[in-house]
Order: sequence, then C-alpha cells, then structure tokens
Amino acid sequence: MNPNRKKWFNLYAGLLKKTKKPTHFVYLGEAFSDGAVILSNHVGTAAPLSFELFLDKPTRFWGASEMNGSLGSMYKYQSEVFYHEKRGWNLFGARMFCLLASPLTWLFYRGLNLISTYQDMRLAHTLRESWEAISSGTSVVIFPEISDKGYLDTLEGFHGGFALLLEFCKKRGVDVPIFVSYYNKENQAHVVDKPILYSALAEKYPTREAQAEYLCARCNRMGEISRMLGEGYALPEGLCECEADATALKKTAQV
Repeated sequence: MNPNRKKWFNLYAGLLKKTKKPTHFVYLGEAFSDGAVILSNHVGTAAPLSFELFLDKPTRFWGASEMNGSLGSMYKYQSEVFYHEKRGWNLFGARMFCLLASPLTWLFYRGLNLISTYQDMRLAHTLRESWEAISSGTSVVIFPEISDKGYLDTLEGFHGGFALLLEFCKKRGVDVPIFVSYYNKENQAHVVDKPILYSALAEKYPTREAQAEYLCARCNRMGEISRMLGEGYALPEGLCECEADATALKKTAQV
C-alpha cells in the first residue's frame, strides 16, 4: 500500500493488480533505495502502471500538468497528444475514444497523486514538491524520454528537466541516488542499473545535456539486457565492459 495515495485508490490498485501479470525487477546492483530519483522509459501506460502495482516502495510520479488538471485539459492532451501524436491514432478515433477514456483516466490520476510538471515558471512548484517527497523518503519516478515519434524500443533521448531537480536537492544538502530502469513489456521485466549518486554523475558529466545523454544511453543498455534475460529472469553472463562505467561512478562517489 502506497502511503502517498488515497485509500480508495490503494484498494482499486490492489484489485487491478490481481488482473495483471506480475512485473519482475532485475537489478544490476542494489535495489531501489528510499528518497531516490528513478528514470524509466514510458511504454505508453505500461511502465507507470508496472511501478504503481508491483513496486513496494513509496513513490510519486512526475506527470504533465495537462494530465493532472481539469477534465477538459486532460481530454485535449490525451486525445491530441497521447493517442494521436505519440501513439499514432487517427485524430477522430482518438477523440471519440477519449470521450469515454478521459473521465476514467482523470479519476485514476486524482488517486495517483501526480507531481505536475510545467514548461514555465511554475516548474519551481514541481521542484519544491519533489524535494519535499525525497526529503521524506519517497522516491520520485520520472519518464523523461523524448517521444515525439512515439514510444520506441530504443529511446532517442531524454529531456533534461530531471537534472534541475537533482541540482535543487544537491544545493539543499542531499546527494540523490539515481536509478535508471528499462521496462520490457514483452517479458514484464524492469532491468535496473546500478545507482549513481548525482555528485559523481555531475563530476563526470557537468552539463544537463551530457547527463541526459549518458543516462539515456544507460537506459537503452538496460533495454538490451532486458531482451537477453535467461530463464527465471537471470542476467546474461559476462556483461560487456560498459557496465563497469556505472560501477566506477558509484565508487567515485564513495571516495
């Protein structure tokens, strides 16, 4: 039960969980810690739902403000952006579908207790609310992939807004651990990279753009590994040397 959700939503999520195949979390290093930032691919609604139903940790998700606002703004965003632009649906069909889907989604999002994200000065509110969550031991889950061409198996890039949050926390004395995860819908597996402290990441990649590029590359690497998992979700033997890079960052941060 997630303490950051409404009671009715936790009950609903518990019932919904019984109808889904379980998600498996496969860790290259340690498991998710409290008060972390988790970066993941999106896969439409699949990855967020897998976290919500099967990750037994207190979390808050970042979400577009349009999805966390009025029913009208959600309908417009869901029909024109989510289904039409990102998932390639016919616009008329998307609008007709969302006449039914948007009210249900709107209610679902009320229970999910999203942290709204903005592309203007209101982003300061996003950072403050996220900081409060992390300070209380709640992890913030962010889906930063650039999805102008839809949700792709190989991500084309990360938006760098999450780096603002990491900087915001560091200035307040918290060196946030970052976990990069890739969700493979085919085998219901999240492959999770070794955690990286923000200070170590920033030392090696000083700019937000470089940080976003590196972490997106790690996410794609987790995707490659997710497609190589053996029986029982076993990791492949002899992972390539690029996995040592994340370990080196972690060791640097501990010096």
